[in-house]
Amino acid sequence: MSDLDRRQFLKVSAMSAAAVVVPPMASTAQAADVAASTTIKPLAAAEVHGVTHTLASYIVKARYEDLPANVRKEGTRTLLNWVGVAVGGSHHETIERAVAALGPFSGPRQAGLFGRRERFDIMNAAFINGVSSHIFDYDDTHLKTIIHPGGPVISALIALSEYRPITGKDFLNALILGVETECRIGNSVYPNHYDVGWHITGTAGVFGAAAAVGKILGLNEQQMVWALGLAASQPVGLRESFGSMNKSFNPGRAASNGLFAALLAEKNFTSSEGMIEAKRGWANTISTKQDYREITEGLGTRYESALNTYKPFACGIVIHPAIDAAIQLRNEYHLTAEQVAGIEIRVHPLVIELTGKKTPQIGLEGKFSVFHSVAAALIDGAAGEKQYSDAAVRNPKIIALRDKVNAIIDPKIKPEQVDMTITTTDGRKLHRFIEHAIGSVEVPMTDAQLEVKFADLIDGILPKAQSKRLMDLCWKIEQLPLAGVIAKNAVAMG
Repeated sequence: MSDLDRRQFLKVSAMSAAAVVVPPMASTAQAADVAASTTIKPLAAAEVHGVTHTLASYIVKARYEDLPANVRKEGTRTLLNWVGVAVGGSHHETIERAVAALGPFSGPRQAGLFGRRERFDIMNAAFINGVSSHIFDYDDTHLKTIIHPGGPVISALIALSEYRPITGKDFLNALILGVETECRIGNSVYPNHYDVGWHITGTAGVFGAAAAVGKILGLNEQQMVWALGLAASQPVGLRESFGSMNKSFNPGRAASNGLFAALLAEKNFTSSEGMIEAKRGWANTISTKQDYREITEGLGTRYESALNTYKPFACGIVIHPAIDAAIQLRNEYHLTAEQVAGIEIRVHPLVIELTGKKTPQIGLEGKFSVFHSVAAALIDGAAGEKQYSDAAVRNPKIIALRDKVNAIIDPKIKPEQVDMTITTTDGRKLHRFIEHAIGSVEVPMTDAQLEVKFADLIDGILPKAQSKRLMDLCWKIEQLPLAGVIAKNAVAMG
């Protein structure tokens, strides 16, 4: 979801989605059983030594061959989803302004901008592609920390892949290690770090980008320690930026900052030996909570990256249950807007706190309106980026239906649930209760659904044949001799 204060929403899902490796065919119940047996206890103050070195050592030694099959598959899905949202966001006015601002100062044309014709130096390409991948609030989400892992990590890696040859297997291994790094570090300080106002995708994402790029560069353990230390010196992103272009700046800057850190470390630019855990280091400076076992325990045996999720709707996760219910009722009863007399949704207080805008005026505001989202979903049967355009929030038909949505706060309803009743003009009462919405850990998007999302995002930006080829390349990342072919097929031709 968009990075608002979703801590309350995530308490339940975080408990049921402990970071463990689950065999590909394991059930949710089996996952919960394993999670219950892997409770992590915080390290005592006297035990806090060598966290940065332990993590660096793991990153340097970790091999593609050691990755479980389900972890590799989730890494591939993360890549596919990121490519779709990066191309999809490439012509948003935010990107137009970034290109105009940075174009005159860009260095050599080393890397392409997804969905566009321009080429920039790898540092600026990583930044702009990172912004593009987040501008729609449609990217991946690690629900335990609400980090959007793909933006910082893949934006840095994909830019480097055009400058330096990288095999598909090495790319995927680095991607997974980057996601693992940022999510584990995020776990160690969440939620306190987020609660005081930091945008955790930026502040933890820079570590993921540094780790991923450092892995490709072949850094040794000492150099990786320095790369993580230099990343720690560059936390970026405040929650005050939400609702503006600055929000997407954060994962973009995390990507370029992480790339910057790894390149410096490769040339032996030094840092502290314990920048993550030291008394005046990253975790102690920016958070009142430090749980370093989240970083060091189970490295190589439990994977946070296996828990990544993907949004079916281009808005905050707290709205997803209501959208899911609206679409289900619409499709089951063939509802039209004209048949609806009223819509009652019973929701947790957090839903109104975060998404209670009744009269959004622009598309970005619509993403924070449960009223607009339900109305648009009932009319269009979807809640993609097209349903959150400026035109959509000003559409008289959507506005009329929006005004019929009555949200009732019910503390008995969990944040991830909704209880919806639609009253029709002929007096029928149509009811739907959503326990877990599509896109959650419990009801993940299928590969086919991810492909539909991908194609919808790219439609009108790249030709259909090119879009299909790009999708196939993402699925086949492990077989690619050169991962940079993905970037070459993601730019506008001509």
